[in-house]
Amino acid sequence: MSYLSRENVSLPDGLWKQIDSAVVETARRILTGRRFLPVFGPLGIGTESVSVDDAKNIAEVSKDGITVTKGRTYVELPLINADFTLLARDLESSSKSGIPVSMASVTAAAETCAVNEDRMIYFGNKNFGYEGLLSASGTRKMELKDWKTGENAFSDVAAAIGMLAEKNLYGPYALAVSPDLYVDLQRLQPSTGLLESDRIARLVDRHLYMSPVLGKKKAVLVCSNPANMDLVIGQDMITAYLEQVNLNHNFRVLESVLLRIKQKDAVIVFE
Repeated sequence: MSYLSRENVSLPDGLWKQIDSAVVETARRILTGRRFLPVFGPLGIGTESVSVDDAKNIAEVSKDGITVTKGRTYVELPLINADFTLLARDLESSSKSGIPVSMASVTAAAETCAVNEDRMIYFGNKNFGYEGLLSASGTRKMELKDWKTGENAFSDVAAAIGMLAEKNLYGPYALAVSPDLYVDLQRLQPSTGLLESDRIARLVDRHLYMSPVLGKKKAVLVCSNPANMDLVIGQDMITAYLEQVNLNHNFRVLESVLLRIKQKDAVIVFE
């Protein structure tokens, strides 16, 4: 029996393909972290942990005939999941009428997983000890000025890029902002004929992203070189079969992912 248990249910022809397509399309629509973070993997569902190196302190240390790697920890890949149900009557009706089964519940579960993945990337999870881009200790902070007026937004981002360059972090750069800040950038800058968002996007090679997960008044600039950070994927987002209850079929959308920050200087949080 496979880990996903798909062979334990007999679904109408093409339904698994519809489910998989709905999950993938939903993830692509929502996820922002994967758009700028280098991806390491997928490594497979059996990968339970990976090493996380501190780029500044990684080194082998030997003493009394024993050698260990300093600056390296091993962290478990957390599972992110959400369940949905397809009603037996709906499946039977679809098979007789030819009308496709609604993917609403599938999409809702995939949306939950996608949002939780981005939330892990940006904020980590305090309960389980995971760090995110905005919550990690040791990252650099920068005052967030009023992005509604003047060139404050452009000046803030330009100054932050200068801070990264001073640490020999030359790109690629990416900027993720909360929806309210993104709206603040949708205004023409006098004498330029450009939206403020367009000017800033040029600074970061068009890698400007808006993420609702960030809430309000939040922004983070990163140098997303693989030497600085990446997103480890064990199992990419997929659907497994759980069980049949009261004739209805229960499924689980799941994935295992982990943000690795190897160089804390490569992250600047605006606050």
